[in-house]
Amino acid sequence: MSSNTLVKHRASERRFVAPKEDSVVYVIGHRNPDTDSCVAAAAYAALKRAMGQTNVRAARAGNTTPQTEYIFDRFGVPLPEFLPDLIPRVDYYDNHGAQAVTTDVSLWDAMSTMRATGMQALPVVDDEGCYHSLLHYGFVAERLVAVNNPTQKTAIQSSVDLIAGVLHAQALVLANSSEIRKSPIVVAASEFDTFTQILSSHVPANTIVISGDRVDVIRHAVEEGVRLLIVTNGNIVDRALREEAQRKGVSILSSSYDTSTTTLLIIYSVPVSAMSTTELRPVNRRDAIRKIAPLLSDAPGKSLPVVDDSGRVVGVITESDIFREPNIEIIMVDHNEQSQAVEGIENYRILEIIDHHRLGNPPTRNPITFINKPVGATCTIVAELYQERRVPLSEAMASILLCGILADTLILQSATTTQTDIAMAEYLANITNHDIAALGKDLIAAASKISGRTAKELIHQDMKEYAEQDITFTVSQIEVEDPHEVLDRKAEFIAYLEAERRGANRLFSALLVTDITILSSLLVISADEKFLPCITLPQYEDSVYEMRGVVSRKKQVMPILSELIEEYMAE
Repeated sequence: MSSNTLVKHRASERRFVAPKEDSVVYVIGHRNPDTDSCVAAAAYAALKRAMGQTNVRAARAGNTTPQTEYIFDRFGVPLPEFLPDLIPRVDYYDNHGAQAVTTDVSLWDAMSTMRATGMQALPVVDDEGCYHSLLHYGFVAERLVAVNNPTQKTAIQSSVDLIAGVLHAQALVLANSSEIRKSPIVVAASEFDTFTQILSSHVPANTIVISGDRVDVIRHAVEEGVRLLIVTNGNIVDRALREEAQRKGVSILSSSYDTSTTTLLIIYSVPVSAMSTTELRPVNRRDAIRKIAPLLSDAPGKSLPVVDDSGRVVGVITESDIFREPNIEIIMVDHNEQSQAVEGIENYRILEIIDHHRLGNPPTRNPITFINKPVGATCTIVAELYQERRVPLSEAMASILLCGILADTLILQSATTTQTDIAMAEYLANITNHDIAALGKDLIAAASKISGRTAKELIHQDMKEYAEQDITFTVSQIEVEDPHEVLDRKAEFIAYLEAERRGANRLFSALLVTDITILSSLLVISADEKFLPCITLPQYEDSVYEMRGVVSRKKQVMPILSELIEEYMAE
């Protein structure tokens, strides 16, 4: 949300307003994103913005690979925003913008804000916009009953400025008008002698007197040096008395209301901080909905203030908010299976899917745009969409799209590479003046660095989860110039694959180690003991199998593994 602003409406009112935030459309790739996933998200989001959809943002569901970082850094393109998950959070449902008042606003003006906005509870903030307390009708009613207790003398804690604001009064004389202190109220409704006796029972310099056009009462109040004299029905005090009041430090206001209405309204001139509760704490914009739902059900007005990490109020969330559509929508790129998607995606409306993998997409409640083509990279499809929409590519965007295609097709050598990929790569290379072979070498060098990186990091770098009926498994892939860099650390990799498999009760977890110098791979696998006999691949060594001429997880590895799983299930 945008930064907080304080707007002065008049001396007696300062209202805090942060603009209502529009919904956001995230273009996001799969978990453990590779280069194709990140580039496709960045490029497609840029295309959407170029076509006028300013609320579209690129996102990624995991850490980037060294190759991806190299590409984005080299061509000066910001990485997609990191979204570790899309578990429903306050930020995705609070869509009010921040309506709040500062602590020194009068109760009347604060309640006017509540009536105008329809809010059942109103945050009260300090001068920096940080949460102070919450105003709600139930607490106000309790406090007003206490103030109007007939067994006690009526007194209010307020300032002359606040009183003038609530009464819309004309200031005739002002003295220490901003000072807030507690003062008894004396209404001159009795005979003069009775009035003088009542006034003498108080400290005049701390007393507020309300009177009609009674000259004797007005003169006596000024002579006694009361704190504030309020003359009702729009009456004016003559100049001589005003000058006397000035000398004695007596403030005089002319209220356009009658005496009874003035007396009623003055109660509402107390600062809102005196009528709000500090016991109810706000929720953070990043709090999970499941955490704050029980708090909302017990909150006054079923409403809670929302703050950011610095404590500034950014909105209000109500119980009804969490039952409506969130302010986030999704475009999936480079994947369509929910098992590969960012955690929590099922809670949001999917608008589009752009992919080049097998179908395993989740059901949707509404018709969507679904583009799935048998090409080597999602970046190829995105580049085609730029051409179809007649949107020119910047040099930086064309460069990263070229890198995305080259990275996902092993520099156009993978079995998944099509003539469409080759033609698009040549087109992008032509308009950016890149040499495909030279750029490809740079990408391979950036991708094949594994020294100094843990097995966990390398396995999660490009790991995809799959489901075949009730069976789940994962296949990760890394590209190296020398497979022995992995084999020399085999025990470390097997141990982590085993932990990954057992932790999610999967049939197996595997790592495809692709030798980019000879375009072949080794499959390092940790599997259920019952599945191991079904693996008919040539065994290179314990837990490692040869896959000669295999470089594509999608087109070559997955069909083989699917067939092995079918045999396992048949047994």
